[in-house]
Amino acid sequence: MANPTLSDAQAGATPKMPMPAEPSRTILALDLGTTTGWALRAADGLITSGTASFRNGRFDGGGMRYLRFTNWLTEVDRLSGPIEAIYFEEVRRHIGTDAAHVFGGLLAVLTSWGELRGVPYQGVPVGTIKRHATGKGNASKQAMIDAVRERGFSPTDDNEADAIAILLWAIETQGGLA
Repeated sequence: MANPTLSDAQAGATPKMPMPAEPSRTILALDLGTTTGWALRAADGLITSGTASFRNGRFDGGGMRYLRFTNWLTEVDRLSGPIEAIYFEEVRRHIGTDAAHVFGGLLAVLTSWGELRGVPYQGVPVGTIKRHATGKGNASKQAMIDAVRERGFSPTDDNEADAIAILLWAIETQGGLA
């Protein structure tokens, strides 16, 4: 399986967000999971998004998904960065044990990657993201997709929609931090 890259699935800039007159901070927003949704605002204000798969292959050892995730973060930073802030969906409860383990492993890689490079990171509670995007803290996956589409984006699935919603939350609520 090939390593996921920025070209796996990209959407263009949103037509409803004005481009800033001065450079922006490069922000990465993530919905961590086996299929990780991502959204990135580059220094020029352009927003791109997509998904990256970190599914283990048939002959992969247990740590290969985490090595691929580390390499993917480094590649995003190299191609679009430097990344100046990372926001991620902070999940407190998982339906399955495997999902919880994958999330925990990806979170450990993300936080250690950020610490090594001095990149600040912040978890955003699920209800906060949903409330900001839809007005309801318990919005469905489809409601999140619809809310992001109303903002001019074309997410391929709920993972990408969540990442876009996290990025929009960061830009719109974090002031100088975003």
